[in-house]
Amino acid sequence: MSRETIPIRDNIIRLGQFLKLANLIESGSEAKEVIADGLVSVNGDTETRRGRQLVIGDVVEIGGAEAVVGSGDGPEPDINW
Repeated sequence: MSRETIPIRDNIIRLGQFLKLANLIESGSEAKEVIADGLVSVNGDTETRRGRQLVIGDVVEIGGAEAVVGSGDGPEPDINW
């Protein structure tokens, strides 16, 4: 399983936003569906709250892909939520 570190601008980010930022999903509506269906885990535990606040070091997994919330040392990509 590949694991990529995704830098965020602030110290926290909501789960739905992070899934989009990490390109693990394509849209906010898809985030709502996969989270509600129990397909997303945070630090190994199934998460069903789209608004769950993630912090630096949290590991998000969906469909065999993992992304780690990283410190935003550089500029965050410009993404329209």
